[in-house]
Amino acid sequence: MVDPSVAIFGPLDALLAPYAEHAVMAMVVLNFVSRRVAHSAHERQAEDGADALSWHPFHAFTSWGLVLLSFYYLSLHHHSGMVLSTLVLGTFVADFFEFEARKVEAREGMSLEAPKGAIAAATLTFLYAAFLSVFFLIKPIWVQVI
Repeated sequence: MVDPSVAIFGPLDALLAPYAEHAVMAMVVLNFVSRRVAHSAHERQAEDGADALSWHPFHAFTSWGLVLLSFYYLSLHHHSGMVLSTLVLGTFVADFFEFEARKVEAREGMSLEAPKGAIAAATLTFLYAAFLSVFFLIKPIWVQVI
């Protein structure tokens, strides 16, 4: 439960705050799915030339949703929210540059590679989000060690 004296978003905090970690985790998994869907769409679009490539709406939704959720999480838990927001923004920037790299590959007539840098950044984000959302599973062991 969120302390009402520090609740920034009022009713949203009452509804979403207990599940914020799980919402972030779900959005990270959706982002991986959308990344695959977008890459398949880019491969089809590349046949029509570099100018035909565009951001996939599903991937744009999950990317922006992940940014907004990480900022919301930052308002709830400052330390872990800052780490998560940094990882999410790194993934977002990597997505931007990977998209531009796909356009260059299409312009040069090369086959499109997987967005390896963005996948690596998203994997780090996934690992941290998984740590936040399923920490309750390892907490009894962690408390005994620390």
